[in-house]
Amino acid sequence: MSARIEYDLMLVGGSPSNLTLAYHFLELAKDSGKDFTIAVLEKGPEFGSHVMSGAVSNPHVLQKVWPNYKELGFPVEAVCDDSNFSILGVKEKWDMARWMYPPSLDKTGYLVLTLSYCTAWMARQVQEKAKEVPNVAVDMYTGFSAHKVIFEEGRVVGVAVAENPRSEEDYVYARLTAFGDKGFISRDVIDYYKLRNCPQIWSVGVKEVWQCQQSYAGKVWHTLGWPLLEGTFGGGFVYGMKDNKLTIGMVISLDSQDPNMNPQLKLQEYKKHPWIQSMIQGGKLLKYGAALLPEGGYYCLPKRFAVPGALLLGDALGVLDVKRLAGIDRAMECGYVAAEVMFDALCKGDLGEEALAPYQQRLTDSFVVKEAYQDRYFRWAFMENHRLLGDYLPVVAGGVDSGHPLLGMIKVGLKNPFRAAGDGIRALQLIEGKKDIGPIKYEPDFKSIVPAFVPPKYEEPPFDKNTIYSRPDAVFFASTKYHEGNKHIDEFNADVCVKCIAEYEKLGKTTPCVADCTAEVHRIDIIGDLKKHGMSLENCIHCRTCEVVCPQVNLRVKPTEQGSGPDFMGL
Repeated sequence: MSARIEYDLMLVGGSPSNLTLAYHFLELAKDSGKDFTIAVLEKGPEFGSHVMSGAVSNPHVLQKVWPNYKELGFPVEAVCDDSNFSILGVKEKWDMARWMYPPSLDKTGYLVLTLSYCTAWMARQVQEKAKEVPNVAVDMYTGFSAHKVIFEEGRVVGVAVAENPRSEEDYVYARLTAFGDKGFISRDVIDYYKLRNCPQIWSVGVKEVWQCQQSYAGKVWHTLGWPLLEGTFGGGFVYGMKDNKLTIGMVISLDSQDPNMNPQLKLQEYKKHPWIQSMIQGGKLLKYGAALLPEGGYYCLPKRFAVPGALLLGDALGVLDVKRLAGIDRAMECGYVAAEVMFDALCKGDLGEEALAPYQQRLTDSFVVKEAYQDRYFRWAFMENHRLLGDYLPVVAGGVDSGHPLLGMIKVGLKNPFRAAGDGIRALQLIEGKKDIGPIKYEPDFKSIVPAFVPPKYEEPPFDKNTIYSRPDAVFFASTKYHEGNKHIDEFNADVCVKCIAEYEKLGKTTPCVADCTAEVHRIDIIGDLKKHGMSLENCIHCRTCEVVCPQVNLRVKPTEQGSGPDFMGL
């Protein structure tokens, strides 16, 4: 019988949160005189290859962990020196005056980053730091996915690193475990302990990186309006990076009424705007990718951040603040605090829940939860009143196109002055956290789908066809690679899919899983006289959108094996 593989500390996911944890733990352990063992499990073939984000980030936590990050060569694309919040009509753009939008959207002085590069850099820093700390053995595994959480007597004791474990070699055990993944495996911890009263809600980020003919380094735009003029919550972003590179992306909430919303197509429509066309004309697409973002905020946080034997960090915890467009610094702060709590627990030999409880208290006292509480009703403000995005925003966007954006705002007020004023005051109070309406509870995203929904049509401006990519073509720029026999999406009941296909076909639509896939995975196959759900899994970029929008809760995306999946390095 093979020996049981056991570590003092296991970190599931090579994320910024877990890598911050590992680095700070090494600092704490260096002069402790105690021996420790650490395992870091990363499902990608290298650290950073499965990581994608916007990303414009406040460097305050980075400076705390690595005060000399500049000297160490931390990969900064640019420092934002021109921050804009803009409304897009179909043809024109209006950069709002600074006093007209929340201070949280001013990113001046923030770092423009390629998060995949930053994550790879953090991993190297952990490896270098480990050389200075001989009393801590650090094993960093790439291409190793956690497929199943192991519970013993109500306690997290490890994970299975094979989908179908056959021997003890397929299990890794630990005295303490940190989950810093995007929910692939940590959701099982949340379900096991029944930690969430309010379902998490999600958005999907779709992003391209372009090589342009001129530099936009340091320029940042966040946009509302085109092409989301049908009521869906979300917006676009454009970040100027070094070497004439440009990030173009959208964050689109998956509680859209539109069952055939198609995030990748929405990104192409966004790029058709004359403003973006002027920047990418003659340019070259380098990379494409997509990833989920947990956007429920404060009321979607688990009741407990620590469970027997484990902590939840970053996206596993759900600390992204969608109002502030901030997640990286919050994830890193989770890792920093978790390192100190876990180090103390291991040093004292007390691994009970009470020993881990300070993690939640310290995060609650920090900016992470305090700001989440301030912004607790941000998403709710738009969910409770569809007029804000479905009626008022299109009128303002029309004013932008006519050259009179303020006139568009006036039109909103003139149409029904009392209702518009009331809506505006109510929304502002909720957005700024000035009105308390008590706890809220979201519905799962797919419950918002209106199968018969018909989005409005707009006449598109002229665009260069060479800048627009079909979904099958976009997959090429995500560089997907899968091992033979890859089966990482479960379809629980094929008959359920057959019925779903028939229901949407009657409405002249395809199913949400097919339409909203950010790659070219889900399809409808005709077998005899029957239309069935099929999957081209080799195209999957692992975003989990299909799982979230499935009206029948009939799909689950699982971690891949052997490092399979997209290559997001450079995104």
